[in-house]
Amino acid sequence: MSGGTGRRWRFGRAWDELRGRSGRRVVDLVRGQVAMARAGAVLACSAASGAIERPAARTRMTEIEHEGDAARAELVRALRRILATPLDREDLFRLSRSIDDVLDHLRDFVREADLFGPAGLDFAVEPLRAVVDGLDELEEALLKVFDDPGSVTVAVLATRKCCSRVRQLHQARLTELFAGSLRMDTLRERELLTRLDAVGRRLGESADALADAMLKRSH
Repeated sequence: MSGGTGRRWRFGRAWDELRGRSGRRVVDLVRGQVAMARAGAVLACSAASGAIERPAARTRMTEIEHEGDAARAELVRALRRILATPLDREDLFRLSRSIDDVLDHLRDFVREADLFGPAGLDFAVEPLRAVVDGLDELEEALLKVFDDPGSVTVAVLATRKCCSRVRQLHQARLTELFAGSLRMDTLRERELLTRLDAVGRRLGESADALADAMLKRSH
């Protein structure tokens, strides 16, 4: 790159950042990660309800995970190039990592459901629907970062409520399991419930990262 071309490229990038284009692109990349996590949650819910066979769900989840990894890699590259980010850079990394963890645990749930082979997965449908709702609320929060920042906190709180719902359903089902006789399927189901609880906790961490970022942005 020649000196003149390099200066024009740097000026163009700085101008884009002043107009907010680069910042919006970063948020859009995070939203892309959320979309992949949501696709994983919907797939896991379909497997739990029996709408898709478990081996097929496992194969498709591998593809979704790769797409999610690619979205995260693109975000990391963008954060290295952009001079000024719309939210604290460390919080953006936390947010991205937590969303990636949500998808990783969903992948593990689908894989373990196929490997462990419990008789039914009906117990997982409601928690997974709560995860989908939580990801929708997180997406809504990200959409408001620039145009309605004061409403981001409300959407983040809605995400946290969905996470609490996952935890409540996890605890209620465990109580039912422990009240019955100990069978092999009991142990299998407990492991899968633990995985779903981890999904909810990671989603909660995503909400916390965005809340922290917005708090810093307001100061």
